[in-house]
Formats: sequence, C-alpha cells, structure tokens
Amino acid sequence: MRFIKFIQIVFLFVFTIPSYAQDIELFEQFNGRYDYTAIGNTLNPFENNLDDSFCFPLESSSADLELSDSTVITAAYLYWAGSGTGDTNVMLNGFSVDADDTYTVDYVEVGGTLTYFSCYADITSFIISEGNTTYELSNLDITEALTTNDRYCSNRTNFAGWSIYIVYENASLPLNQVNLYQGLEIINRNNQEKIINIDNLNVIDNVGAKIGFLAWEGDNSLNFGESLSINNNIIANPPLNLSDNAFNGTNTFTNSNTFYNCDLDVYDIQDNIAIGDTSASIKLTTGDFDDNGQFRADLIIINNIITVLNSQLPDATIVLEDYNVDCGDRTILADYIVFNVNSTELLPANTPIAFYAEGTIIGQSQTQNDIAIGGSESGTISLTLPDEIGDIILLTLAVDDDGSGNGIVAEITETNNIDDVILELLVLPPVQILPNQIGCNEGFNSATFNLIDIFLISESSLTDIIFYESFEDLQANTNEIINPESYSNVNNPQTLFVKVDNSPCYDIYEFQVSVDNCPPFVPQGFSPNDDGSNDWFNIQGLYDIFEHHELKIFNRYGTLIFEGNNDNKWYGRVNRGLNNDGKIVPVGTYFYILNPNETNFRPQMGWVYVNY
Repeated sequence: MRFIKFIQIVFLFVFTIPSYAQDIELFEQFNGRYDYTAIGNTLNPFENNLDDSFCFPLESSSADLELSDSTVITAAYLYWAGSGTGDTNVMLNGFSVDADDTYTVDYVEVGGTLTYFSCYADITSFIISEGNTTYELSNLDITEALTTNDRYCSNRTNFAGWSIYIVYENASLPLNQVNLYQGLEIINRNNQEKIINIDNLNVIDNVGAKIGFLAWEGDNSLNFGESLSINNNIIANPPLNLSDNAFNGTNTFTNSNTFYNCDLDVYDIQDNIAIGDTSASIKLTTGDFDDNGQFRADLIIINNIITVLNSQLPDATIVLEDYNVDCGDRTILADYIVFNVNSTELLPANTPIAFYAEGTIIGQSQTQNDIAIGGSESGTISLTLPDEIGDIILLTLAVDDDGSGNGIVAEITETNNIDDVILELLVLPPVQILPNQIGCNEGFNSATFNLIDIFLISESSLTDIIFYESFEDLQANTNEIINPESYSNVNNPQTLFVKVDNSPCYDIYEFQVSVDNCPPFVPQGFSPNDDGSNDWFNIQGLYDIFEHHELKIFNRYGTLIFEGNNDNKWYGRVNRGLNNDGKIVPVGTYFYILNPNETNFRPQMGWVYVNY
C-alpha cells in the first residue's frame, strides 16, 4: 500500500500578457521498494537549431516499454510539450488522452513573447492494462501556434515531444523514497541561472542515489556556459551528457543522442548527496561568449525532476474516524486511526498522540503496538472540554506529538501528523415546564400517578418518553422510572423530569406531583364474618392519611358502642359499655360520626349496615 501526498499547484494561463513559470514542487512521493523508468520520443525530425528545413513537427513518434515480469506498475504519467499555449488532447496508441493540467512559460525577447507549454495526465490504469509494448503518441497539434507566430520557427524554438514516467515496485529493490517534482521553469539569455530547491528528502544511504530530469528545447550545438549541478557539484554522464552540455537532446534510458530538443536523462548522485540530507539545491546555467565574442545561450525548459534515494523511516498520520457527543455533555468520545502507510520502516509503539481543542491540550494517548509498514492501529479516547471553550470547536489530532508540539520519532515527512475537524457540541435544550399535578393521599403522603397520562395532557408525543426523579439522572441516562403508569412519589412534592427523543438531541420537560388529602369515602356496609372479604368498616382515604381522626359508632337507640382512631379500626365489635365489651354487634343499621380533625375538613355523619 502506498500513501501519495498531493501538493496543490496554481496554474496560470496567459494569452496577451507576460506570465511566469510554475515552480518545480513536490507532486507525488512513493515510499517502499520502488524505482522508476521513463520512455518517450521527440516529434522534431532534426535538431531545430541546426536544421531550418522544417517548422512543423512529426505527426507521431513511438517508444518501447520493457519491464521485467517481477515488477508491479504503481503509477504512470504522460507528459507532452511544445511551442504555443498548449494542446490539451493527444492520442496514445489510438486512445484519446486529456490533460489533467497544463503549465506554461513565456520567453520574453525584444521581438515579443513566445509561450511554451507542457501537459500531463495520469495514465496509470492504461499502462497497467497495456504493459510492455510499443507506445505511439499522435495528434499533438501545435500548427496554430507555429502558423500564427512565425517567430517560433525563425528563432528555431519550434519543438514538440513526449515522455511517460513509470513508477514500479519490485521485491528485490531496497527500501527507497521516490520523489516526483514537477512544474515548468525556464532559463535563457535573459535568465541565465535557475536554482531549484527540492525538499522532503531523507537520505539514509546514498548508495544508488540518482536524479532524473525531463527538459525541453535543449540544443546540442548550443553548449555555451551550460551546466547542471547539485549541491554545487556539477554532474555529468559522459559521453552522453557532458559537464558543459547537459541539455543536448539525449535519452539516458535508450542511450540516444537523437532525442531532438528533448532531454530524458538520469544521473548517479551517490557522490553528490550525503547521508542525512533532507533537501538538495539544483542549479542550471546557460550563457557565454562564443569564439567570435558574441554572447550565446540555449533555451532550456525544465518540466520535472525525480529522485530515488534509499530511505528507512516511518511516517505517522492520524485520522478521526468517528466521534460521539451526548446532548448537554462536554465530553467527546473520539475514535481515531493511526496509519504508517507512507513509510519504509515500522512506527514504534508508544508513539505519542496529543488532542487539542482550539489549540488547548485536552488529552493525550500513545500507540499500543509497533505499526507495520502499510499498517494502522485504532484507538478510542474520552476528551473533556474545559468550560471556557465554546460549543463550536476545532479539534486537532496530532500523532508524534508529546503534548507540546514536539515529535520524538524521526519520520519521512514531519508535516502530515495532524487531522483537524470542526465539531459542534449538542447544547442542552431549555427545560419546558408542564402544569403540576395533585393526587389524593393514599397514605403516608404518597399517591399513585399515571405519568404517561399526565404528560400527554400537555404533549402529544409518544416517542421514547423516559421519566426521571432528578435532572442528573436524566443527563446520565440512569435510574429511569421503570413503571411510569403506576408511579408512587417518594417526596411530597416530587419534581419529575421527562426526556423525549428529538434527534440529534432531546427535549426536556419538568413538572411536579404533589399529594393532598381528599375527602374520605365511607362504605354503606360491611360483613365482619371473618371470611377475609369486607370484614371491617374500611373508610377509604382515611387511615394513615387523617392520622388524628376520631370515629364514633352508635346503635339505633343512640348509644355509643365504639370509638376508634388511626390505630383502632372497627371490625363490628363493641368497645364501649361494661356488658357488651368485645361482643360482635347484631345485624342492623348503625350510625357514625367521623371527625378528621383537620382544618379543611368538617365532621361527617351517616349510617352503615352490618350484615353477616
């Protein structure tokens, strides 16, 4: 598995005013057992500076790709270039290819401005499907540019050509870092020196180190002050590329010197780069005086640079995979993944991870195991946000960060350790107050309430209604009231809270239930025959409610035969008078006086029939 970093390049298209070259910058990076090769060909029939018999390029040209069976193609890019502002569609083996992007540069001289272009396209899937074969590029049409402005041909800067870069993997290769830099930069008599600094290097071993170039419009005959150097060391590849004529229409891969006005070259830089280097400076020069004292210079357009360096380092990246925030809670449960995919070495266990909210550290963790090349590890952490941080936050996950912004692991790339995500907390909704409810005292200041019915008096929702006896229980989703249809209060009054699902949060309601004494209900008869049913004068809503009540029972002659209270219920026996004390009363009608002994209740009088 590979991880490719894309560097955004701004493209400037110019038609009537001068433009500037696009800086050569890192485009893609491959880490592992990778290397590259390149094929291509010119569309110029001859070197344009030596032969003025032609103006227009050839209709097509071809090149052969030959890779060993043990290689696996990872990426392939087609480049084509020429005079003018650009032809963004060409044919490759009869298939249409559109440019992914186009670069342009201007050569400003006394007679006016001449523009040159280069296009590229990702053709990985096409090369994988075609494999080793002959590739023919056609339909690169710059006729309009050459016809509209005859100075391309009169100045002998009429050119066209193409190349394919192929990055491949092979198990026999060392662990390499392949960096592809691209853009379009120019040197000429007006700009005789160009310095290109390439970074994101990591030189572990310089054995086999190499650098490649794709350049356009170089002339073999114009070797005036022309040089190519890296880290101030002039490099050469004689006899093909001499130290004073680096851009001379050659192709190192085929050992050709007839790659007219195009250069596809690769150089060994083992002695020009040191172990530990993280960048390199490349300098191109042109311009000097000829034997007649006349100043001469070559026009050279650099399209891309590619380096292959031995590298054995991990590359930690992190991604927030998922997160959960509860309504009204300032705790974030974050699921994350640490990757080591853009690497040539395992990522060690205990690599630190830091979590920031609006730049404030709110949590720390670390990897638990060594993460293999191309591997990953998942983790979960609970993060509590300080109260001073708002409800919309920038959450930053940083791997290889000790909590102070510093890393402890040497990596291939030190600038890709962060994942930023904007999160919005679920703010607790306002509590909605419902009317209070009163129930009749069933004893000891308690009553039975149907909370569902009470809630539906005010609200019509039937979705996920949950009742709680405290706001804290509601927030924590604990201790919900199990049987809300038959709820007995604990306190009087009792405050209750209701949670009703309302995604992504919920609604909160509050109301009180309280208990009050209701008038007792006196039955009109009972049968004290000890059969276990209706054996006593059960005045409902009286006992353990009106705890200080007094009850008097009289016979039909007005004689007091019983006096009772909260602890003495009437079971049909006499407790007044010497002769009948403890005796069961005969069948008949009896009269009572019930005094609740409470301010808001008057004494009640009535009759009750006793039967057996």
